[in-house]
Amino acid sequence: MNIKQALKRKNKLVGEIQEEFSKASQYNVVDEGNPRPYSATAAIGEWMRLTNDLIVLKTKIHKANLPVYDKIFELSELKNQVKHLKHLNCVSGKVSGGRWGEGEPVIKHAEINIIEKDQMVKNLEARIESLQDELDQWNHNTIID
Repeated sequence: MNIKQALKRKNKLVGEIQEEFSKASQYNVVDEGNPRPYSATAAIGEWMRLTNDLIVLKTKIHKANLPVYDKIFELSELKNQVKHLKHLNCVSGKVSGGRWGEGEPVIKHAEINIIEKDQMVKNLEARIESLQDELDQWNHNTIID
């Protein structure tokens, strides 16, 4: 199995783990005389087994990704930078004063203007796309045990 397949399996396992615990939680206690559609004991057992499977799979994924952790971490931080930059206030010029615009107009000047901000975001997004392409190829080509 390659890393791409392993990541899909990991996400599926996470869902199955949640589902098993939900069964245990929902059907552990039932009113006397009511049917118990799922055994809480069996669901907890399956929940624990699936959790162990997830631990093994995550360990394999992490070990296989050691050579590209720098790219993974860079990708994460660049996405965070883009998110923050997109919210950077770049207002310049005359702006209504006060919280509700009832005060005297104020003249604002941004050190980084909207054009510079947009270019920074564009450059970061290009690097993100490049890194994502490299990681996609890595995930497709790298086999884990």
